[in-house]
Amino acid sequence: MATEKIEPRVVGAVLATGLMSLSGVIIETAMNITFPTLMKQFGVTTGTVQWMTTLYLLIVACIVPVSSYLKRRFKMKQLFVTANLLFIAGLLIDALAPAFIWLLIGRAVQALGTGIALPLMFNIILEQVPLSRIGMMTGVGTLITAVGPAIGPTYGGILVTSLNWRYIFWILLPFLIVSFFVGLKTIQQVSPIVHERFDVLSMLTVVATFAGLIYGFSSLGSQPLFSWSVLGAWVVGIAGLIGFVFRSNRVEHPLIKLDTVKNKAFAWHLAAFFLIQTTALGLSFILPNYLQLVDERTAFVAGLVVLPGAVIGAAFSPIGGQILDRFGAKRPIILGLSTVTLSLIVMTVAARHLSVLAILGLYVVYMVGIGVAFGNVMTAGLKQLQPELKADGNALMNAMQQFAGAMGTAVVSMIISTSQASGQGSTVVKTAVGSQWALLVLVVTGGLALLCMLRAFKVSQPTASR
Repeated sequence: MATEKIEPRVVGAVLATGLMSLSGVIIETAMNITFPTLMKQFGVTTGTVQWMTTLYLLIVACIVPVSSYLKRRFKMKQLFVTANLLFIAGLLIDALAPAFIWLLIGRAVQALGTGIALPLMFNIILEQVPLSRIGMMTGVGTLITAVGPAIGPTYGGILVTSLNWRYIFWILLPFLIVSFFVGLKTIQQVSPIVHERFDVLSMLTVVATFAGLIYGFSSLGSQPLFSWSVLGAWVVGIAGLIGFVFRSNRVEHPLIKLDTVKNKAFAWHLAAFFLIQTTALGLSFILPNYLQLVDERTAFVAGLVVLPGAVIGAAFSPIGGQILDRFGAKRPIILGLSTVTLSLIVMTVAARHLSVLAILGLYVVYMVGIGVAFGNVMTAGLKQLQPELKADGNALMNAMQQFAGAMGTAVVSMIISTSQASGQGSTVVKTAVGSQWALLVLVVTGGLALLCMLRAFKVSQPTASR
């Protein structure tokens, strides 16, 4: 098994789908840098320009859960072509946008493409990569998507400073065209198509769930807790989730087979996966703001400081996968999550006096832990499922990843904003204090992820066959 080779065609298919996912993440993080420029050019407020990110997250989170149905119903190449053309159309709309509303429309179209492409990449890995090499290739897939947040802010900062924000879209266009032709050549169908009915009511409950929960958390930093925008949105989201579970248990072909979460080992992996992503996105909000408001660095310098950690962490993803393929999941995951938790503890203790070099070094250590553990949690979790449930498990993990990003960012943003608005003292001091409390929350989150995985290994089943 250890000598099994991955077909070059499969590598090409993963790279083709991965390029779309990478482009989506790059644009998301690069556009965050352009918000002040867009506000000035189009005459919109901070709350309005934030919809560039919120709308994208909402749509991706709603499309990803449908990926299991799409995989069963349509050929992979059809899904790829649809996703790629949607993304290219979204790029062109944004690059040529004459008004802010067209920017939002372009982002919405891109989100549709990303929502289809992201699960497609991992479905190809699960179906077409030899079992002995799945860990390594999942690490490669994780690297493709993880490197986006590393280069996005720097990429956006350089283009906004030296050229124009529209080049963020134009420069990515050739890569999407290359992705299109590579995918046409390499993506093949290996599983039969099932002609099953699409359950519209289940889809509506999915939209209500993620729209309510993500919008509620996105509004947490700017609106009171007891408001329609926060608590009201959460009520809608929870009602949607209850409706989805109720509906899924009563239809013959549910969008996602909930038998996945009845598997205790997979459920613990899913919880850990969600918690890890929450710490990652929360920390990616805290550190750039700390560097700018406490250490008084520019946004561009802040992006450069976190760049080495993000790149090194992404590079460790396939290394962690190779360790899993050789020694099993427990060693890299426990080692990685222990590293994550310890680095967060050190950041929390030193939070009021973190220098630029300290942040750079600690973030490198943190991201090495993430690189070793994150992709392996997905791989190990999906290995707990029978073949007919793997696509559903993949859809759940990708959907939870989007929700965790929104929640992690919103919670730490609220903590820091509350500290900045309270009491006396300079913004520097209040931001440092708020960052310390936010980091403490991430310590607890990282510790819970570690405990979830310890529990997961206790109840794990023998690896499911393909």
